[in-house]
Amino acid sequence: MFDEARAERTASGLRDFYAGRTRSLDVLDLFGRMVERVPAYRAFLDDHGVAPGSVRSLADIPVMTKRNYHQRYDLAARCWDGTLSGCDMVAVSSGSSGKPTVWPRSVLDERAVAARFEQVFDGGFRALERKTLAVVCFALGNWVGGMYTADACRHLAAKGYPITVATPGNNVDEILRVVGELGPLFDQVVLLGYPPFVKNVIDAGKDWAGLHVKIVLAGEVFSEQWRDLVAARAAMDDPVTDSASLYGTADAGVLGNETPLSVRIRRFLADRPEVATSLFGDSRLPTLVQYDPRTRLFEVVDGTLAFSADGGVPLLRYHIADEGGLIPYSRMTAICGEHGEGPELPFAYVFGRSLFTVSFFGANVYPENVTVGLERPHVADRVTGKFVLRTLEDADRDRKLSIVVELAPGAAPSDELAATLAESIRAELLRLNSEFAHYVPAERRLPEVLLRAAGDPEFFPPGVKHRYTR
Repeated sequence: MFDEARAERTASGLRDFYAGRTRSLDVLDLFGRMVERVPAYRAFLDDHGVAPGSVRSLADIPVMTKRNYHQRYDLAARCWDGTLSGCDMVAVSSGSSGKPTVWPRSVLDERAVAARFEQVFDGGFRALERKTLAVVCFALGNWVGGMYTADACRHLAAKGYPITVATPGNNVDEILRVVGELGPLFDQVVLLGYPPFVKNVIDAGKDWAGLHVKIVLAGEVFSEQWRDLVAARAAMDDPVTDSASLYGTADAGVLGNETPLSVRIRRFLADRPEVATSLFGDSRLPTLVQYDPRTRLFEVVDGTLAFSADGGVPLLRYHIADEGGLIPYSRMTAICGEHGEGPELPFAYVFGRSLFTVSFFGANVYPENVTVGLERPHVADRVTGKFVLRTLEDADRDRKLSIVVELAPGAAPSDELAATLAESIRAELLRLNSEFAHYVPAERRLPEVLLRAAGDPEFFPPGVKHRYTR
């Protein structure tokens, strides 16, 4: 049944977006509206013993997690007014059990995400003055990356950007066909996808000269050496302005994005690990993005990130468990010096969920999935069940999934056992993890398995709490 009032609200909101007017996020206002209109949130507060009238600041509001909120209350009850009728689309993400988590959204929810894409396309790619072919290389379907990216790019086209969107998905041959046929008709070609897959596309295409390639990446941390290598192979004019990484989740879309300023700062820090350590508490180089606190308000909870955002399923102090932190614009520029002009927005840095999962071609690979592969009867008696899950780069900067497995006491290592374990793990990843099955190219799905003796001091030291990922 046509809902005229809802249609007018949507049209009005889109007119505001296209005119550049977006409403700022007011956390206490969002809290009040959620108390009034989201049944699950009222139950959530009751379960935590929080009276709405006692809330005076963000600190008074309990932290949400997927376990204590999404897995506890029905989907419709987590939406506005307890119904899905206000949502135009759903996306899914694959959890550790392999059961997809559903994330409803409306076309209005896409405004904040489109603004992050606009900052990339306008700030670095100068897409207002260049005819642009945007080629979506994420997997298409209900998975959040492909459709959300295509929708955000189409928002920019509707706003007046000379952007044409092509959606070949993660099919290398089709991507190359589209680029080969259409690319010369445009001033620039933008490839949007997961870092290792975009590199595969660039390596397969060989000749990119004259296409003025740009790349938009998401889902994984990569090195500045990787950025330089890919930029050289794609004949990019400048890796700083021609590439950008997005930080996002299925829960709320894109939360922050690289800008030319953040890339220049990251490259400065890549050569100065001592400065990086003073900023991040770690010499590792995280993804470094800028974010707009008017639409996505971040905070740090025990060294990990949480955020608040309006949407089809509104989220308030939602703990996403990504290791990282926040740095004000003034502190970042004071420490790192002058790196050119850029938006005066705060910075977020993200190491990822290193305690829980690794990201491979954009798919979250969970230890729970690997465990099942080691528990199959034909291999279980030769291993302890302990392992270390990693992604590594080879000399050509290609990514591979590597799993170090602890042998059972007395078990002997062999190439046959390593190959059998790799096949078993791949079978369970394909069975349990829909992201792995749809995101990772078939030729990259078989992991590298390395065998180590029980109690190996490097990977399995006795008496230490084991970490399943690195």
